[in-house]
Amino acid sequence: MQIIENLKVKEKVYIEKLDNGLTVMIIPKRGIQKKYMIWGTNYGSNESSFVVPGEQEVTTVPNGVAHFLEHKLFEQENGTNSLDVLTALGVEANAYTTNDHTAYLFECTDNFYEAMDELMDYVQHPYFTDENVEKEKGIIGQEIMMYDDYPEWRVYLNAMQAMYHHNPVKIDIVGTIETIGKIDKEILYKCYHTFYNPSNMTMVICGDFEPEAILEELKKRLVDTKASGEIKRIYQEEPEGIVQEKIEQNLEVSQPLYAIGIKDSGKTDVKKHIAMEILLNLIIGRSSNLYKELYNEGIIYAQPSLDYEFTKIYSHVLITGQSNEPEKVYEKFKQEVNRLKVEGINEDDFERMKKMIYGGYVKEYNDVTDISRMFLADSFKGINSFDYLEEIKGITSKYLEQILKDVFKEEKMVISIVKNEKK
Repeated sequence: MQIIENLKVKEKVYIEKLDNGLTVMIIPKRGIQKKYMIWGTNYGSNESSFVVPGEQEVTTVPNGVAHFLEHKLFEQENGTNSLDVLTALGVEANAYTTNDHTAYLFECTDNFYEAMDELMDYVQHPYFTDENVEKEKGIIGQEIMMYDDYPEWRVYLNAMQAMYHHNPVKIDIVGTIETIGKIDKEILYKCYHTFYNPSNMTMVICGDFEPEAILEELKKRLVDTKASGEIKRIYQEEPEGIVQEKIEQNLEVSQPLYAIGIKDSGKTDVKKHIAMEILLNLIIGRSSNLYKELYNEGIIYAQPSLDYEFTKIYSHVLITGQSNEPEKVYEKFKQEVNRLKVEGINEDDFERMKKMIYGGYVKEYNDVTDISRMFLADSFKGINSFDYLEEIKGITSKYLEQILKDVFKEEKMVISIVKNEKK
């Protein structure tokens, strides 16, 4: 196995690419009781048009298939539900779908190998019938209607729709009532066999394990499958500009919610991601002048959430929070960005924030859950998670100022607001 070590956090990751194409990452944590296993496929809601390896024609499927598949994999031919089986073993199990990947996971202190048996069984043995697919449409339909009335989700999705013309990040991960109505077992099987091939998947195991021994255990449980060729993923070309600057929606909320977005069309790497985290905290983080001003004036009451989201096909800034005057937060944010562009970044503030961000990276290695999910998500972006600990050393205030000018452009900014018109 390839061994990558980081001396700063005293961690090693053992990486093995098996003959069937599956990438296995094992992170030993000596003396830790908790064990974690996550198995993901590089397949999320972004993929609705693709060319199956060995075929010539483009396959187009309805939105929401990746999430639908995630739901259906738990149901077994013998009538059991694997989530119930795992719960009965005393392990915490779950699954999730994002824009670029789907993952199945569990964490436990006991019964690890029994849980491993179950997870690897249901992920490798899909069971779809006309009846169980139709039944699932009703369940997911209820989930869709719930999210339609969920203010935090609406303010996020509306921001995506204000920023993006065609990029699939603007589409709800779960699909719509109309799109899931078009899903049948044939579509599910085709997407499963295309995207759940081991060569498109990564497994991460973290806990007190001997890497070679746990690797042999999982090999015993793998179905004999050959690696497939590359899946050609097809996306509509995205214009650089935004769709509209402001979008509002009325829902039952006690206080307006806002999401400030900045569309970024440049290529993202680890260095840029770190710079964005430092910049966002300098501009409107808890210790920033802008946050103190907004807080003291009663415009905001808590630090907003600060995110830089990216995959291989999109990247954007997202600042979300609550305020009785969301437009004022937006205007003050733009003013602070312009001030920093003119005056430059204070070196002392920069060094302090850089240390804080580095401390956050180190802290993630204390928990098997954080480590495993981080390595899985980064692997699908072509990133080694250890790179964040190394790259942060080379970040300078001059580099931040360049990113500030390149990314934080007013013509790329949007604001999404959800408020209660009755109030």
